[in-house]
Formats: sequence, C-alpha cells, structure tokens
Amino acid sequence: MSGALIDGHDAVLFDLDGVVYLGPNPVPTAPDTIAELRRRGVKVGFVTNNAARSAVVVARHLTDIGIPTCPDDVVTSAQAVCDLAARSLPAGVRVLVVGTESLREEAIARGLLPVESAKDDPVAVIQGYDSQVSWSKLEEAGFALQAGARWYAANPDITRPTDRGIVPGIGAQLQVVASTCDVQPIFAGKPYRPLLDATISRLGSTSPIFVGDRLDTDIRGANAIGIDSLFVFTGAHGVTDLLNAVPEDRPNNIAADLSGLFEPKREVVMSGERAQCGDVTVSLDEDRALRPEGVPEDACGQLDAVAAMMVLVYGMDATVPDDAARLFDKLH
Repeated sequence: MSGALIDGHDAVLFDLDGVVYLGPNPVPTAPDTIAELRRRGVKVGFVTNNAARSAVVVARHLTDIGIPTCPDDVVTSAQAVCDLAARSLPAGVRVLVVGTESLREEAIARGLLPVESAKDDPVAVIQGYDSQVSWSKLEEAGFALQAGARWYAANPDITRPTDRGIVPGIGAQLQVVASTCDVQPIFAGKPYRPLLDATISRLGSTSPIFVGDRLDTDIRGANAIGIDSLFVFTGAHGVTDLLNAVPEDRPNNIAADLSGLFEPKREVVMSGERAQCGDVTVSLDEDRALRPEGVPEDACGQLDAVAAMMVLVYGMDATVPDDAARLFDKLH
C-alpha cells in the first residue's frame, strides 16, 4: 500500500467554503485534520475566492470553529484583486469599488482612492462578492465601464455553497454588469494565478497540494499552475460534475473530505477496458457506457468506484450513464 497522500508535500492550500466550513459550521473532519497537519510540520494556507470578508474576520471565524488561525494564514481574493489593480494603476487614482467594506479597505491600503459613482470618473472598477449589493451600484459599475474604466474582479464563481444549500456567487453579479457593456474583467482569484501564486509565495512552499470542492475554479486553478490537487465531496460539485469534467478541471486525487490527505493515493489498474481500484471493478458495456460490477455501500468503496470510472472516462472516452450519481449515496 502506498503512503499517505500528504507525503511529499510541504504545504496544503485549502479552499474554505465547502472544504473547511459550510457557512458557520466546520466540515466535521476539518479541525482535527488541520491540527494534525500542523503537528507534522506541514504548512497550511487558507485561500478564499470570497472577497466579502477580511483576512482578520476569516481567521476569527476559523478560530471560533476550532481551527486556530492568524490573519497571515489567510489569503483572500480581495487582497489579490487589489494587489493586481495597484500594480497596473498609478498610485492615488480613483476606483469604483463594488463590494463590501473589506474590499474598499484593501483598495485604500494599496494607495487607491475609492469613489461611489461613475460620475466621479473612476479609472477602474474593482468588484468583489457582496450579498447585499444594490442594483444601483451594479448600474454605476456598468456606467463606469461604458465610459472606459478598466474592470478588475475578485473571481468568477457563479455559485457559493452554504450550510443551507447553493446560492448565487459573484459570477452572477458580474453577469449583470457585463450585460451593459462589451468589457471583460481581469480576474485575480481562482482559477487565475494571482491568488494561488500569492499564497504559495507567502508560505515559501516548493511542493504544495491544493484541496478544493469546485472543479472550475479550485481544480482548474491548481492545474493551471501545475500543482497537485485533491477534490473533496463536501461542497459545490459532485460525482456527475467530476465524471463530466473537461480536461483542465480534472483533479489528481479524490476523497470524501479533507481528511483524505492522510489516506493512501488511489491507484487504478487497467486490464483492457476494465478498471480496478481497491476491490471495485468497472467495465464498459456494448455502448461504451460505464458499468460498475457492484457498488460498495461504504464511502471508501464508492470513492474507489468513482476513481475507476474517472480513468475510463478520461482516458478511454467512456460514456457516463444518466443515473451515475444515484449509485453513490455516500457522496453527492
């Protein structure tokens, strides 16, 4: 049996929403897993596309749910997008900030001058997620972009996972603004490089692994910068999303939750058009559709089945049956 997945990595980068916590509550295995990583001397960084809360607030939340954290352990897309804007804009220029007070404070800290309206002639719009954003503020962003302002956005996430379910993310707010102009935002958050590069640099890591629950941001971001990834089933995406993922969204590893860092790396053995992982074998039927030869009742066995399916879909262009997700009641 191979060693633990974490072996060979000097740092773990964690997405937050859907990986470490769901709304106000921790993912059950998160506190103990992160404590054990620290005990082993593995560096830990928390990477969030959510620009609504400051690193101080995020660190306090993590501490409150049993994961002692200081602000320097947290890198937010608000920090990354304001860094990105400040590097390309002259100091002291006016910017229209569409987001929370935290985003505004990050802009001020980098020498930018936030304004409230397109009438103030901002040279750029900096936009981050804000659950209380007003329609009039989105309109002002559109007016500024129509007048020639640059557009910087924290991230493209269409949805966010919460303890109550999935809610619209900043991507939905960006689409509202985009409907008014022919301008594309410059992104800082996942899957784009600035946020992950900043976190790796801050940790001083040479062999990190990224843990995420979204294929189109977390996993795509890890693949884009060439680092190892672990996809977990505690957040936004599930089995069907995983099996239908385009090449740039395919993870190196899967686990039920972040405690999978301490499990052996799943190894799939191929024999013709049959794939075996653990005690589970998956083959192809006459229509080249996936056909598991028995689906275990436990989560570990179901993960083995999914890993075998991934190899057949990704490497042999197998067809994913419509009822694939219903086979895995311990995942989602």
